[in-house]
Amino acid sequence: MVAPIVWWLLSGSYAWVLVVFFVAGFTDGLDGFLAKRFEWRSRLGGILDPLADKLLLVSSFITLGYIGLAPLWLLVVVVARDLIIVAGAVSYRLFIGKFEASPTTVSKANSALQLLYVLGVVADAGFAVPGRPVVDLIGYGVLATTAVSGIDYMVTWGVRAWQAGHRS
Repeated sequence: MVAPIVWWLLSGSYAWVLVVFFVAGFTDGLDGFLAKRFEWRSRLGGILDPLADKLLLVSSFITLGYIGLAPLWLLVVVVARDLIIVAGAVSYRLFIGKFEASPTTVSKANSALQLLYVLGVVADAGFAVPGRPVVDLIGYGVLATTAVSGIDYMVTWGVRAWQAGHRS
């Protein structure tokens, strides 16, 4: 659902963006519930699901930044963190070995705040919802949790890489 969201953001069809975000969120939640309830889990699904979530959020941030609805500094921090995490994961896999990534509490909070921020910005742009100060506050929360979770991932996986190198 990334392509329609980006398209509708670019065309200013903010109501459709909110509808598609709702559908994406509902189906993602349903997928997660069914996977846990019936143990329909796979390694591939465990990789693709969070990757799809990140793609949706990063694409939304990039598009919101491009059309001037999100500040450049926030866009840079959000995208840089995700690029660093992906580069670290690929490096770990190539040079150290397999790993099982699991999101931390601060990372989950970061994703939730990013989602709230995107939805708040879109609602404000589309319907002039009088909540821009709240949206700006959420943006600072995104900044804080992005920085903390990025540092947390770098330290955690850096230590694991160092330990794996010393076991060999």
